Parts: sequence; structure tokens; C-alpha cells
Amino acid sequence: MAGHSKWANIKHKKEKEDIKKGKVFTKLVREITIAARDGGGDPAANIRLRLFVDKAKAANMPSDNITRAIKKGTGEIAGNAYESITYEGYGPHGVAIMVEALTDNKNRTASEVRHAFGKGGGSLGGDGSVSWMFVRRGVVSLHATTKTEDELLELFLDHNIDSIDTDETQVRIVGEPSELYAIKATADKAGLKVDTVQLEWIPTTFASVSDEADAEKVYNFLNALDELDDVQHVFANIA
Repeated sequence: MAGHSKWANIKHKKEKEDIKKGKVFTKLVREITIAARDGGGDPAANIRLRLFVDKAKAANMPSDNITRAIKKGTGEIAGNAYESITYEGYGPHGVAIMVEALTDNKNRTASEVRHAFGKGGGSLGGDGSVSWMFVRRGVVSLHATTKTEDELLELFLDHNIDSIDTDETQVRIVGEPSELYAIKATADKAGLKVDTVQLEWIPTTFASVSDEADAEKVYNFLNALDELDDVQHVFANIA
């Protein structure tokens, strides 16, 4: 079963705060544009596009913004040509990092990411340097519930689930990417409130950072990466 990173919890809470501040709109527009470019502009036939359209709606993005982003992706209206780039490397104390970016200027983004790694005490690696410690999975995040973990496992028994992690604020259900919307449908039917439905890099090998000061340094480093304009998602294997 896939493990669970504390950074995932922190990132989830941070995303909710960013939604309140409207900081996610630019990143979501890029995600929607790329998804529409790669898989077409129909969310019903393009699961990746559907993920980001749903996320944009949850963030209260105006429908006109969503429509424009889709049309930019399909070429119906002019827009920036974004590229998807994934960076791999190590942060402070040997924490493995996966960084997903969308950019219209690869040199700018590479320079910013490299600078953030160097300033934070990390080091960029080549393709495959840390990705072997992660697996690509679908993650459905729910509001905290009174259901026990055993009850949740029974509820989602028919789906290809890797793990269910619960705490006082949320439930994270990790499974095969193809199961994302089936898991969401089951959650909706059971009356559970769905926060997010997305694809993530889930760590299978963890770096343990037990000292509080060291852990704070790692989280500050991850936050600095996450704040970069071109960076969409940051995944880490800190236990």
C-alpha cells in the first residue's frame, strides 16, 4: 500500500487558504489550458480536463475564465504556449522532491527552480533520480467524517484502493488514477463531502526528519518551491 507524506496534509491546508485568497486561479488556468490542448475540450471525454474544471469550480473561478482557458487550449482563441516540465531532486536532509511546472519560458522556470533548490539547501537531479521513490496515483480528499477507517474501507471495497488516511481535518483516499471518479461517485452517494480529486506523486520510500528544527527547514523549502509562479505541484517523501 502506498504511504502517506505529512507534506500532503500541509499542502492540502495551504491550497484551501490559497483558494480563499484567489491565488490558485492563474495556476488552474494553465492546467485547464494544457489539459484541453492535450486531450480535447470536452470534460466528459477528457478526465484530466474534468479534474481541473471541477477544481476551478470549487475555487469559485468564474465560468467565463474556465471557458476561455479551454478555448486557449483547443486553439479557438490565442494564448500562451505552455509546456509541462517535471523536476526531480533532493531537499534538505535527503528529502526526495518531485516538482511539476507549467511554463511558457523553460529557461526562466529552470533558473527559478534551480535557485530555490540551491538557496534551500537542496540539489536538482536528472530524470529518474528520485521518481523511482514515487508512484502516480489518484487521490480523493474528503472532509473529516465520523466514519471509522474500517467503515471507510468497507465503503470503498469495490474500488482499487491503495490506502485510506484519516486525521482530524480530512480523509485521503489513494487509488489507481482510473478509479478517481468512481471513488468520488461512491463518496457522493454516501453523503461524504469531497474536497479535491486529483493526480499526485505518492512516495513509496520515506525520509525521516525527526528534529523539529530540521523539519521546519524542509517545510520552508517546500513552501518556497510551491510559491514559484510556474510551479503547479510539489511532492515530497518526508515522513
